[in-house]
Amino acid sequence: MKLIGILVLAAIALPAAEPDGALRKDAERALERGVKFFSSEVAVHGTYLWQYSDDLSKREGEGKATSMQAWVQPPGTPAVGMALLTAWQATSNRLFLGVARETARGLMGGQMRSGGWHYAIDFDPDARRKIAYRDGGGAGRARNVTTFDDDTTQAALRFLVRLDAALAFTDTNIAEAIEYALNAIIKAQYPNGAWPQGYEQFPDPAQFPVRRASFPDEWPRTWPGAQQYWLRYTLNDNALATTVDTMFEVARTYARPGAGKTRQELGKRSHAAALKAGDFLLFAQMPDPQPAWAQQYDFEMRPSWARKFEPPSITAGESQGALRLLLKLFRETGDRKYLEPVPRALDYLRRSRLPDGRLARFYELRSNKPLYFTRDYTLTYDDTDMPTHYAFKIGDDTAPIARDYESLKNLSPAELKRPATPSPPKASDALRAEVRTIIAAQDTRGRWVEDGRLRHHGPDDSTTKVIRSATFIRNVETLSRYLQATRE
Repeated sequence: MKLIGILVLAAIALPAAEPDGALRKDAERALERGVKFFSSEVAVHGTYLWQYSDDLSKREGEGKATSMQAWVQPPGTPAVGMALLTAWQATSNRLFLGVARETARGLMGGQMRSGGWHYAIDFDPDARRKIAYRDGGGAGRARNVTTFDDDTTQAALRFLVRLDAALAFTDTNIAEAIEYALNAIIKAQYPNGAWPQGYEQFPDPAQFPVRRASFPDEWPRTWPGAQQYWLRYTLNDNALATTVDTMFEVARTYARPGAGKTRQELGKRSHAAALKAGDFLLFAQMPDPQPAWAQQYDFEMRPSWARKFEPPSITAGESQGALRLLLKLFRETGDRKYLEPVPRALDYLRRSRLPDGRLARFYELRSNKPLYFTRDYTLTYDDTDMPTHYAFKIGDDTAPIARDYESLKNLSPAELKRPATPSPPKASDALRAEVRTIIAAQDTRGRWVEDGRLRHHGPDDSTTKVIRSATFIRNVETLSRYLQATRE
């Protein structure tokens, strides 16, 4: 009787399992083919750019690139590496872990002597003599800039840390590169907790006293030039938020059993640096009547010019980013000092809405009038002749931020400490359809080729078919999510 019952159950189960069984095999093959093509034919020393012509003869990052260059800024090399780790975790296929390791080696070849990474990596020997890479770079006046702009150094570090954990903390070369980077990043933090957008040298703490933000008595209405604005205290493009996220991830990863004393100590120092950055956010909140944040501050903690279209002002985009970061800091620590600025800033932003419900990117200091630029970069209150390369009006996200604040402020310390348990992926019909589309779009070489143009090869470029790293990353992650969801 038992045997009959088992056979009946098996017969019932088989029809439901068969479609996923066949689709799983196709997904596994597509994932392996895609990674083999990308790693063997697209990669340069294990590294990647943003997009390529379909014959790989033309290459681009945020600009035109040579066949010996890589890009760090996402969706470049670290983002591809992260996708490879996702594939490894979903399948246990050691091919993916091995390719991720090659990507790490290439990425470490672009680590600067200043500790982090710049936007691009050059593997041409002549070019490398002009850049202060730790491995085989130039000396003397060689360029040695670490940048936090556009999640560049942060993305590189997060990938290496995740790979370090995936390798059970056994790769000493990866560990040494991470330690070197973290020590430098922590030394580059200013005494008030801020980081610059980029640096070559570490600040002397005696030269940067800690102050609270204040309004300047006056400020120039025309751009005074760059004035090394990247060295100042910055929130631009949420660089501070991505750096803090990275420091918290380092701390969590290196608190795991097996990480070892050196990594555990690095994790503790990274956690302290993240909290120090949170204190900078408290210092940087402007006084009434504009209790929000500037995009950038000078060393007197007054809003200052950055690029020619970024004036001293209150910035709604970075202010909303600052609020999200404060909520994250409270979630991590339970310290209510990070909640205190939130209601005042939310109220200010709501009062600053434009008639169409959006927010201006920039508000004039004290008067709170929205600021714009004309196409020839003249500062104005008029929004009828704005440049199109930059968002001078942005969405209003105060409602979801307020909801998060309301849900967090009532949580007990025990509830805050309770670890989040992410829901396992589910093999929905929508996910299966997406997987079938990805498989159908892949050619026999393992490529995902799509219609598109190259941005930086000029208007006369004839390219109509491209290979994009962002598409590769998205497809690898989707296939991996499906394989994880249907894994026994």
